[in-house]
Amino acid sequence: MATAFWVEAPASGALREELVADAQPGEVRVRTLYTGVSRGTESLVFRGEVPETERERMRAPFQQGDFPGPVKYGYLNVGTIEQGPEHLRGRTVFALYPHQSSYVVPERSIAVVPDGVPPRRAVLAGAVETAVNILWDAAPLVGDRLMIVGAGMIGCALARVACGIPGLTVTVVDVDRGKADVCGRLGVTYAHPGAAPVDQDVVIDTSGSGDGLQLAIESAATEGQIIEASWFGDRSVTLQLGGDFHSRRLTIRSSQVGMVSPRRRGTRSTADRLELALRLLQDPGFDHLLTGESSWRDLPAVMARIAAGSSPGLCHTIDWRDSA
Repeated sequence: MATAFWVEAPASGALREELVADAQPGEVRVRTLYTGVSRGTESLVFRGEVPETERERMRAPFQQGDFPGPVKYGYLNVGTIEQGPEHLRGRTVFALYPHQSSYVVPERSIAVVPDGVPPRRAVLAGAVETAVNILWDAAPLVGDRLMIVGAGMIGCALARVACGIPGLTVTVVDVDRGKADVCGRLGVTYAHPGAAPVDQDVVIDTSGSGDGLQLAIESAATEGQIIEASWFGDRSVTLQLGGDFHSRRLTIRSSQVGMVSPRRRGTRSTADRLELALRLLQDPGFDHLLTGESSWRDLPAVMARIAAGSSPGLCHTIDWRDSA
């Protein structure tokens, strides 16, 4: 038997027991070590805010149930192979699986975590993979001025990856002045919206707010591009597109991790992208994104607090190591 977290109905979650079968040829059984909460998307799911038109596209790879609920949702899972091919047994792996203590998936659905990446840090693979895809979409050049709006988990993962590009000036803007500390630890500059730089070559919005996207538009250089990497669920966003928006010939483009960026789709698969993200996680600087941890027993209450906005932080991890 395994323990799994389900959103039973909007704003209500619970733990359920589920039967896990033995792995068959071509499959592996994984014992979960840690899962991570994707604050933005999982909060929308928990609150029941997935738009009806997006319910099929928003399905996670191993989701059970349907939106708005009951639904088992999540995609940041790190565990140990306890049944499967000999060369994989005992290896630490990442899978796009919901919050559950053990599970069986096809062997092709797991990615081996490289040596040097601790299991808890490896839950960030989804965030770093998203950051890689955003940067493929944005395609900043050496020496560019890059601004990221929103210092959440995705924004900070993006900042850490981007600061490795030679000559790139990276500024992260957030309304929370407390984010200045984590930005400093990540090696990038923090700015409050009131002091946001202008004439930025590339601006990426990860804030999940209309105000953040509006600031991105106002901060872009003439003929600059704004990459919208937030997802607003069923919320409406109002923008001011008058003034000099057209005369400056600005471009707003969406970025979404569901497909590999068109710039790399001919030469990279989603497996290649995930493998790259896991290699990048050998950088211990990503540990600064791990800002909270709870036992699996507390997951329903933890998810409720995160979705309500009363539990701030970046990546909150769930410890499953003592689960039955």
